[in-house]
Formats: sequence, structure tokens, C-alpha cells
Amino acid sequence: MKNFHTSVGLLPNCSHVYAFRDSLSLSLSLSLASLPFRDSCALTSLLRFSLFQFRSQICKRLAETANQRKHQVEIKKMELDTLKDAFDRVVKRQKLSSFRSQEIVDQVGHEIEQALAKIKAINDPLSPVHLKSILSELKLKLNTVGPLNLLEGLQKERNINLSKYPKLLEKSFSPDISKAYRDVDFDFHLVNQIVANHFYQQGLFDLGDCLIDEAGEPEAIAIRSHFLEMYQVLEALKVKNLGPALNWITLNREKLNQNGSMLELKLHRLQFVEIVKKGTKADALSYARTHLAPFASLHMNEFQKLVVCIIWVGKLDSCPHAELMAPTHWDEFTQEIIKQFCSLVGQSYWSPLSVAIAAGIKGLPTLLKLANVMAAKRQEWQEMKQLPVPVELGKELQFHSIFVCPVSRDQGSEENPPMLMPCQHVLCNQSIMKLSKNTSRTFKCPYCPTEASAAQCRQLHF
Repeated sequence: MKNFHTSVGLLPNCSHVYAFRDSLSLSLSLSLASLPFRDSCALTSLLRFSLFQFRSQICKRLAETANQRKHQVEIKKMELDTLKDAFDRVVKRQKLSSFRSQEIVDQVGHEIEQALAKIKAINDPLSPVHLKSILSELKLKLNTVGPLNLLEGLQKERNINLSKYPKLLEKSFSPDISKAYRDVDFDFHLVNQIVANHFYQQGLFDLGDCLIDEAGEPEAIAIRSHFLEMYQVLEALKVKNLGPALNWITLNREKLNQNGSMLELKLHRLQFVEIVKKGTKADALSYARTHLAPFASLHMNEFQKLVVCIIWVGKLDSCPHAELMAPTHWDEFTQEIIKQFCSLVGQSYWSPLSVAIAAGIKGLPTLLKLANVMAAKRQEWQEMKQLPVPVELGKELQFHSIFVCPVSRDQGSEENPPMLMPCQHVLCNQSIMKLSKNTSRTFKCPYCPTEASAAQCRQLHF
């Protein structure tokens, strides 16, 4: 029965299976006590029958759990479908209301234009009798149409649909995200710099300047000139002017080479392709000798492809390397130059502010659910030093390797580094110290039967 206990203990969310396990253990113990010790056949049959019952019950409960989860997913999908249908109704009502309103306005305009035409057609325009009759007729027609009542009715119907949709959203989604907020001592000086840098990195220089002036952060403006230069280069690239980009690459050639960048080659390739498209063979050959030849020794394959294109000047559609003419190379070069600009000024290609917001959006549902669960248990989750559940952010938001000890659940650090055991399993140093009683004895690996000592463990470096 020990193996039964162990196997069930590994099943998640199986409290009903635990109860069945305990009752089965009790009944099995009573049955064994009533059997004569010599009756081995009866004992074997009883054990087999109990094991069969136990497995059948586990499979049944797991199937029920799977069906419940499937039902929950279907309910959630139905809720989302309901939201989509409600949104579609609002959009449909909005379009219909706009169309009908335009019809009413056009009808009123048509009646007024007809009245003006009648006034112009009168032989004696100063005759008050004729004017009065025309205006009275216009008034009667407008009263018959009733444009104000029609427009008010359309507005009322639209407002009814609009008022229902926010209520449906609040019912399906939690509008109060403040429950996931934790009191953190922010360095507002650093936050202001991050926001200002984000504006500069996005090319919103007016907003960045305004924030710096109002927040009193003059030192944050140091990065402004670098991004201003970058956007001057990018604006020139939009009209296929490579001059500013070439000047910047020439000034920073040594640093770019240290980064392993091929920006200069890519720039000359773009310029060469433009000459091949619009110039002559002589112009292309001259440019290749002057600007592409220095790269031939390190990038022979690329150089040969470009030189071959000279033969096909005037008939590039038949060129075997027509992919070099694709306009996507300009977009790729633009993104590459942005990355190198950011790298040389010590900034991330992705704005830290945008990364933080993206991570917050992905982690918010988990944090809200945790806050609700902890509130139901009357516990304050904000007092926890670490979250009791993992927050999955996706690979796009993982920028370096981390290690979390599977025993202590602590994240590896310089004070508590990951240690590789002889069996190739990894634990944190503090966990190894506890298992080995401060290196005084050997210990068994928590994941395999291998025994090891603290001296045999080696520190891992990521």
C-alpha cells in the first residue's frame, strides 16, 4: 500500500482520490486481518481486486476532472462569444444609426433646397404672400418628417446598446486591477528617466522634453541627441538617402566591428543594387571596385553574388540573384541600424517601459486570481517575499537564464548559486548544505537514488 500512497500523492487536485485511497486502505487492512495467514491465494486475489478497484476509481475521477475542465473552457468560450456578439450589435447599431441620421439630414436639406428653388422662380420675389406660402409649406413638410424626433430616437437606441456593453464587460472581466498592485518603493528619479527615454526612443521628442522640464530631470536629456541623430538617419532612409547612415557608420566603424556588425556591407549592398537598377554597368562596376572589394576577403559569397548582378543590368528579372533586389532589404537594414544605434548608446532595442508594460499585461490575470484566492483565505499576499505560483511571461520576455531550486523554490543568486551534483541534477547551494548537514555527511539526491557529498558538487555559471 505504500506504493499506492506514493502514486496518488503525485496526482494534482485529487482530494476525492485521497479519500477513496484511505477508505480502501482501511477495508483492505480489515480484510487481511480476517484471512488466515496460510491462505496465500485468497490474499493474492484480494490484492489484485483492490488494485483493480483503485486504478478504476482513479481513472474515473481523472476523467471527471478532465470533463469539468473541458466544460469550464467551453463556458469561457461562450462568454467570449457573448462579448463578441454584443460588440457586433453595438457596431451594427452604430452604423445603422449613422446611416439613418444621414438620410434624415439629406431629406431636410432636400426640402430646404426645393423651397429655395421656388423662391428664386417667383416673378415678384418681394411679394410677402408668395414667400409666406412657400415657408408655410416648408414648415409643414418638416413637421411631417419630424427630424428632431427621429434623431432623438436613433440616439436613444444607440445609447441603450452602448450602456449595456460596459456592464457586460464588467461582468466578464474584473475592472479593478488595483488588487494586483503591491506597495513598492519606486525610485521616481529612475522612473522619470525611463519614461523620457521611451519617448525619445519612439521619436516623440516634444513629449520627452515636456516631461523632463516638468519633472526637473535635466540629466535625462543626455540621451536625446543620440536618438535625434538616429531619427535623422531613419528619415533619410525613407527616401533611400544613405548618406547620413554612411557618415554615422564611418564614425563608429571600430565599435560596430567589435559588435560583429555587417552594417557597412549591407549599406553598400543597398547602394549597389540601386545603381544596378537605375545606372549602367560601368557605374555598377566602378562602385563595386571602390566600395565592395574591401569586403571580398571576408564575405566572398556575398561579393560574388553582387558582382554577377552587373551582367544582368537592364534585364534584372532574369537575374539568378533577384532576391537581392527585394525592397524588404531596406526594412531589414532600418531595423538593424536601430539595434546598433541602441547598442552603442547602451540602450535596449526594446524600450524598458514597453517591456515592463507587456510583462504586466501578461502577468496580470495570474496576479488578480492570486489576490482573489488569498483574500478568500483572509491572507495578505502582498506580505509574501515571493509568489506561491509561477507567472508565465513567454520566451519573448526572457532575457537571461535563471535557476530556481526545485527543493527550496528559491532563485539562484551569487550568495546561493546553483550546484551540479554527480548525477547531473542541480540544486541550490543552501539546499545542499541542509541535505548534507553542513557537509558533515553524504546525502541522497531528491530525484534519483544516487548519493553524493557536498565536496563532489560543482558550481554552475549561466
